[in-house]
Amino acid sequence: MNKPAEAATQTKRKKVTIPMLVDKMKKGEMITQMAVYEYRHAVVCDRLGMDILCVSDSGGMILFGHESTTSVTFDEVMFMAKAIQRGSKYGLRMVDMPYWSFHVSPEQAVENAGRFCAEAGAEVMKCEGNQHHAKNIEAIVKAGIPVQGHIGITPMRMPQLGGFRAQGKTADDAKRLIDDAWAFVDAGCFSIMTEVCSNEVNQYLAETLPVPVISLGSGSKGHGVHIIASDLFHLYEEHVPRHSKIYTDLIPILEDVYTRYMDEVRNRVYPGPEHTVFMKDEELEKLKKELNWTPKS
Repeated sequence: MNKPAEAATQTKRKKVTIPMLVDKMKKGEMITQMAVYEYRHAVVCDRLGMDILCVSDSGGMILFGHESTTSVTFDEVMFMAKAIQRGSKYGLRMVDMPYWSFHVSPEQAVENAGRFCAEAGAEVMKCEGNQHHAKNIEAIVKAGIPVQGHIGITPMRMPQLGGFRAQGKTADDAKRLIDDAWAFVDAGCFSIMTEVCSNEVNQYLAETLPVPVISLGSGSKGHGVHIIASDLFHLYEEHVPRHSKIYTDLIPILEDVYTRYMDEVRNRVYPGPEHTVFMKDEELEKLKKELNWTPKS
Protein backbone atom coordinates (compact mmCIF):
# COMPACT_ATOMS: atom_id res chain seq x y z
CA MET A 1 0.00 0.00 0.00
CA ASN A 2 1.32 3.43 -0.93
CA LYS A 3 1.92 5.92 1.86
CA PRO A 4 -0.23 9.06 1.93
CA ALA A 5 1.32 11.98 0.08
CA GLU A 6 1.69 13.93 3.34
CA ALA A 7 3.66 11.17 5.04
CA ALA A 8 5.85 10.67 1.98
CA THR A 9 6.63 14.39 1.80
CA GLN A 10 7.59 14.56 5.48
CA THR A 11 9.73 11.43 5.20
CA LYS A 12 11.79 12.89 2.35
CA ARG A 13 12.15 16.39 3.74
CA LYS A 14 15.28 17.46 5.60
CA LYS A 15 15.57 20.11 8.29
CA VAL A 16 16.33 23.48 6.72
CA THR A 17 19.68 24.96 7.72
CA ILE A 18 21.53 28.15 6.83
CA PRO A 19 24.05 26.25 4.63
CA MET A 20 21.07 24.84 2.71
CA LEU A 21 19.81 28.38 2.09
CA VAL A 22 23.24 29.51 0.90
CA ASP A 23 23.34 26.51 -1.41
CA LYS A 24 19.96 27.53 -2.86
CA MET A 25 21.31 31.04 -3.41
CA LYS A 26 24.31 29.71 -5.31
CA LYS A 27 22.14 27.42 -7.45
CA GLY A 28 19.67 30.16 -8.26
CA GLU A 29 16.82 28.43 -6.44
CA MET A 30 14.34 30.81 -4.81
CA ILE A 31 13.98 30.79 -1.01
CA THR A 32 10.43 30.89 0.37
CA GLN A 33 9.90 32.80 3.61
CA MET A 34 6.50 33.22 5.27
CA ALA A 35 5.43 35.39 8.19
CA VAL A 36 3.31 33.09 10.33
CA TYR A 37 2.02 33.56 13.84
CA GLU A 38 -0.28 30.68 14.76
CA TYR A 39 -0.13 26.90 14.93
CA ARG A 40 -2.27 25.84 11.96
CA HIS A 41 -0.49 28.07 9.47
CA ALA A 42 2.81 26.70 10.74
CA VAL A 43 1.66 23.09 10.34
CA VAL A 44 0.51 23.62 6.74
CA CYS A 45 3.51 25.72 5.66
CA ASP A 46 5.93 23.25 7.20
CA ARG A 47 4.14 20.30 5.59
CA LEU A 48 4.28 21.91 2.15
CA GLY A 49 7.99 22.74 2.30
CA MET A 50 8.33 26.39 3.35
CA ASP A 51 12.02 27.23 3.85
CA ILE A 52 11.68 29.84 6.62
CA LEU A 53 8.80 30.33 9.05
CA CYS A 54 9.12 33.84 10.47
CA VAL A 55 7.21 34.61 13.66
CA SER A 56 6.26 38.11 12.63
CA ASP A 57 5.35 40.89 15.03
CA SER A 58 2.71 41.80 12.43
CA GLY A 59 0.81 38.87 13.91
CA GLY A 60 0.10 41.15 16.85
CA MET A 61 -1.94 43.33 14.50
CA ILE A 62 -3.82 40.39 12.98
CA LEU A 63 -4.43 38.34 16.11
CA PHE A 64 -4.56 40.95 18.85
CA GLY A 65 -5.73 44.10 17.07
CA HIS A 66 -2.68 46.32 17.54
CA GLU A 67 -2.65 49.38 15.29
CA SER A 68 1.06 49.01 14.60
CA THR A 69 3.89 46.66 15.44
CA THR A 70 5.45 49.13 17.88
CA SER A 71 2.87 48.26 20.54
CA VAL A 72 3.23 44.48 20.10
CA THR A 73 4.88 43.21 23.27
CA PHE A 74 7.73 40.79 23.82
CA ASP A 75 5.37 38.41 25.61
CA GLU A 76 2.90 38.46 22.70
CA VAL A 77 5.65 37.57 20.23
CA MET A 78 6.83 34.83 22.60
CA PHE A 79 3.26 33.49 22.71
CA MET A 80 3.19 33.28 18.91
CA ALA A 81 6.70 31.84 18.71
CA LYS A 82 5.78 28.94 20.98
CA ALA A 83 2.83 28.12 18.71
CA ILE A 84 5.12 28.02 15.67
CA GLN A 85 7.54 25.76 17.50
CA ARG A 86 4.73 23.28 18.14
CA GLY A 87 3.60 23.43 14.53
CA SER A 88 6.89 23.01 12.66
CA LYS A 89 9.66 20.45 12.31
CA TYR A 90 11.54 21.21 9.11
CA GLY A 91 11.38 24.90 8.24
CA LEU A 92 13.92 27.26 9.77
CA ARG A 93 12.18 28.97 12.71
CA MET A 94 12.81 32.70 12.78
CA VAL A 95 11.56 35.27 15.30
CA ASP A 96 11.04 38.90 14.39
CA MET A 97 12.42 40.63 17.48
CA PRO A 98 9.80 43.17 18.61
CA TYR A 99 10.14 46.85 19.28
CA TRP A 100 12.64 47.80 21.99
CA SER A 101 13.75 44.20 22.55
CA PHE A 102 17.26 44.64 21.11
CA HIS A 103 17.68 48.41 20.83
CA VAL A 104 18.93 49.44 24.26
CA SER A 105 22.23 47.59 24.51
CA PRO A 106 24.13 44.54 23.27
CA GLU A 107 23.38 42.87 26.60
CA GLN A 108 19.63 43.40 26.22
CA ALA A 109 19.75 42.15 22.63
CA VAL A 110 21.56 38.93 23.56
CA GLU A 111 19.35 38.23 26.57
CA ASN A 112 16.10 38.60 24.64
CA ALA A 113 17.30 36.67 21.60
CA GLY A 114 18.46 33.93 23.95
CA ARG A 115 15.04 33.78 25.57
CA PHE A 116 13.35 33.21 22.22
CA CYS A 117 15.75 30.35 21.53
CA ALA A 118 15.49 28.78 24.99
CA GLU A 119 11.76 29.20 25.58
CA ALA A 120 10.28 28.98 22.07
CA GLY A 121 12.73 26.88 20.09
CA ALA A 122 13.68 29.75 17.76
CA GLU A 123 16.70 29.08 15.59
CA VAL A 124 17.38 32.51 14.07
CA MET A 125 16.30 36.10 14.72
CA LYS A 126 15.19 38.89 12.39
CA CYS A 127 16.12 42.43 13.41
CA GLU A 128 14.88 45.49 11.57
CA GLY A 129 16.73 48.75 11.51
CA ASN A 130 19.80 50.36 9.99
CA GLN A 131 23.55 50.60 10.43
CA HIS A 132 23.08 52.23 13.85
CA HIS A 133 21.68 48.93 15.17
CA ALA A 134 24.56 46.86 13.84
CA LYS A 135 26.48 46.81 17.14
CA ASN A 136 23.64 45.17 19.04
CA ILE A 137 22.95 42.75 16.20
CA GLU A 138 26.61 41.79 16.10
CA ALA A 139 26.39 40.91 19.80
CA ILE A 140 23.53 38.49 19.07
CA VAL A 141 25.53 36.85 16.29
CA LYS A 142 28.66 36.57 18.44
CA ALA A 143 26.55 34.91 21.13
CA GLY A 144 25.84 32.16 18.60
CA ILE A 145 22.38 33.17 17.37
CA PRO A 146 22.10 33.85 13.61
CA VAL A 147 20.32 37.03 12.49
CA GLN A 148 18.57 38.15 9.33
CA GLY A 149 18.93 41.91 8.92
CA HIS A 150 15.79 43.80 7.87
CA ILE A 151 16.19 47.08 5.96
CA GLY A 152 14.00 49.42 3.93
CA ILE A 153 10.54 50.07 5.34
CA THR A 154 10.98 49.15 8.96
CA PRO A 155 7.61 49.51 10.74
CA MET A 156 9.27 50.40 14.02
CA ARG A 157 10.58 53.61 12.43
CA MET A 158 7.51 54.77 10.49
CA PRO A 159 7.45 58.35 11.86
CA GLN A 160 11.11 58.78 10.99
CA LEU A 161 10.60 57.39 7.48
CA GLY A 162 7.47 59.43 6.80
CA GLY A 163 5.01 56.55 6.88
CA PHE A 164 4.75 53.48 4.69
CA ARG A 165 6.63 54.88 1.71
CA ALA A 166 8.80 52.91 -0.68
CA GLN A 167 12.50 53.27 0.03
CA GLY A 168 15.48 53.59 -2.31
CA LYS A 169 13.80 55.58 -5.11
CA THR A 170 16.56 58.19 -5.24
CA ALA A 171 20.28 57.62 -5.62
CA ASP A 172 21.03 59.03 -2.16
CA ASP A 173 18.35 56.92 -0.48
CA ALA A 174 19.51 53.84 -2.37
CA LYS A 175 23.08 54.41 -1.18
CA ARG A 176 21.85 54.70 2.41
CA LEU A 177 20.07 51.35 2.17
CA ILE A 178 23.11 49.72 0.63
CA ASP A 179 25.24 51.03 3.50
CA ASP A 180 22.70 49.64 5.98
CA ALA A 181 22.79 46.23 4.30
CA TRP A 182 26.58 46.08 4.34
CA ALA A 183 26.66 47.14 7.99
CA PHE A 184 24.41 44.18 8.79
CA VAL A 185 26.54 41.81 6.72
CA ASP A 186 29.67 43.09 8.49
CA ALA A 187 27.87 42.46 11.79
CA GLY A 188 27.53 38.81 10.77
CA CYS A 189 23.95 38.60 9.44
CA PHE A 190 23.35 35.41 7.45
CA SER A 191 20.71 37.09 5.26
CA ILE A 192 19.20 40.47 4.42
CA MET A 193 15.50 41.20 3.97
CA THR A 194 14.53 44.26 1.94
CA GLU A 195 11.05 45.63 2.68
CA VAL A 196 9.46 47.78 -0.03
CA CYS A 197 12.75 48.93 -1.48
CA SER A 198 13.12 49.78 -5.14
CA ASN A 199 13.67 46.81 -7.45
CA GLU A 200 17.05 48.26 -8.38
CA VAL A 201 18.29 48.35 -4.77
CA ASN A 202 17.12 44.79 -4.22
CA GLN A 203 18.82 43.63 -7.42
CA TYR A 204 22.10 45.41 -6.61
CA LEU A 205 22.22 43.86 -3.15
CA ALA A 206 21.46 40.40 -4.53
CA GLU A 207 24.28 40.77 -7.04
CA THR A 208 26.87 42.09 -4.58
CA LEU A 209 26.18 40.76 -1.07
CA PRO A 210 27.66 37.39 -0.06
CA VAL A 211 24.42 36.36 1.70
CA PRO A 212 20.86 35.63 0.52
CA VAL A 213 18.69 38.68 -0.11
CA ILE A 214 14.98 38.18 0.59
CA SER A 215 12.43 40.55 -0.95
CA LEU A 216 9.32 41.80 0.79
CA GLY A 217 7.68 44.00 -1.80
CA SER A 218 11.05 44.78 -3.38
CA GLY A 219 10.72 42.94 -6.66
CA SER A 220 11.76 39.50 -7.88
CA LYS A 221 15.51 39.99 -8.39
CA GLY A 222 16.55 38.68 -4.98
CA HIS A 223 17.24 35.16 -3.76
CA GLY A 224 13.84 34.70 -2.16
CA VAL A 225 10.53 36.27 -1.21
CA HIS A 226 8.89 37.01 2.13
CA ILE A 227 5.18 37.66 2.59
CA ILE A 228 2.77 37.86 5.53
CA ALA A 229 0.45 34.86 5.60
CA SER A 230 -2.67 36.89 6.35
CA ASP A 231 -2.09 39.05 3.26
CA LEU A 232 -2.57 36.01 1.01
CA PHE A 233 -6.11 35.61 2.35
CA HIS A 234 -7.14 39.27 2.89
CA LEU A 235 -7.38 38.67 6.63
CA TYR A 236 -6.12 42.18 7.40
CA GLU A 237 -8.90 44.30 5.89
CA GLU A 238 -7.59 47.63 7.15
CA HIS A 239 -4.86 47.84 4.51
CA VAL A 240 -3.81 45.82 1.47
CA PRO A 241 -0.19 46.63 0.56
CA ARG A 242 0.61 47.13 -3.10
CA HIS A 243 3.05 44.23 -3.04
CA SER A 244 0.56 41.76 -1.57
CA LYS A 245 -1.37 39.32 -3.73
CA ILE A 246 -4.70 38.04 -2.43
CA TYR A 247 -4.82 34.43 -3.59
CA THR A 248 -8.14 33.71 -1.85
CA ASP A 249 -10.34 36.29 -0.14
CA LEU A 250 -11.49 34.57 3.04
CA ILE A 251 -13.55 37.49 4.35
CA PRO A 252 -16.68 36.73 2.25
CA ILE A 253 -16.33 33.05 3.18
CA LEU A 254 -16.15 33.90 6.89
CA GLU A 255 -19.12 36.24 6.62
CA ASP A 256 -21.16 33.61 4.79
CA VAL A 257 -20.42 30.86 7.33
CA TYR A 258 -21.07 33.03 10.38
CA THR A 259 -24.32 34.34 8.85
CA ARG A 260 -25.58 30.83 8.09
CA TYR A 261 -24.64 29.68 11.59
CA MET A 262 -26.54 32.51 13.25
CA ASP A 263 -29.56 31.97 11.01
CA GLU A 264 -29.69 28.25 11.75
CA VAL A 265 -29.36 28.78 15.49
CA ARG A 266 -32.08 31.43 15.52
CA ASN A 267 -34.37 29.17 13.48
CA ARG A 268 -33.54 26.09 15.60
CA VAL A 269 -32.11 24.25 12.61
CA TYR A 270 -28.69 23.75 14.18
CA PRO A 271 -27.88 21.64 16.04
CA GLY A 272 -29.89 18.90 14.34
CA PRO A 273 -30.41 15.27 15.36
CA GLU A 274 -27.17 14.29 13.62
CA HIS A 275 -25.24 16.63 15.95
CA THR A 276 -27.00 15.52 19.15
CA VAL A 277 -26.54 12.72 21.71
CA PHE A 278 -29.74 10.92 22.82
CA MET A 279 -30.46 8.54 25.68
CA LYS A 280 -31.70 5.05 24.87
CA ASP A 281 -35.48 4.77 25.11
CA GLU A 282 -35.45 2.51 28.14
CA GLU A 283 -33.07 4.82 30.01
CA LEU A 284 -35.17 7.85 29.15
CA GLU A 285 -38.33 6.16 30.40
CA LYS A 286 -36.58 5.25 33.62
CA LEU A 287 -35.42 8.86 34.12
CA LYS A 288 -38.86 10.30 33.35
CA LYS A 289 -40.43 7.98 35.89
CA GLU A 290 -37.89 8.81 38.61
CA LEU A 291 -38.23 12.55 38.04
CA ASN A 292 -41.94 12.54 37.26
CA TRP A 293 -40.95 14.53 34.17
CA THR A 294 -42.78 14.90 30.88
CA PRO A 295 -40.48 16.52 28.33
CA LYS A 296 -41.96 19.27 26.18
CA SER A 297 -42.18 18.39 22.51
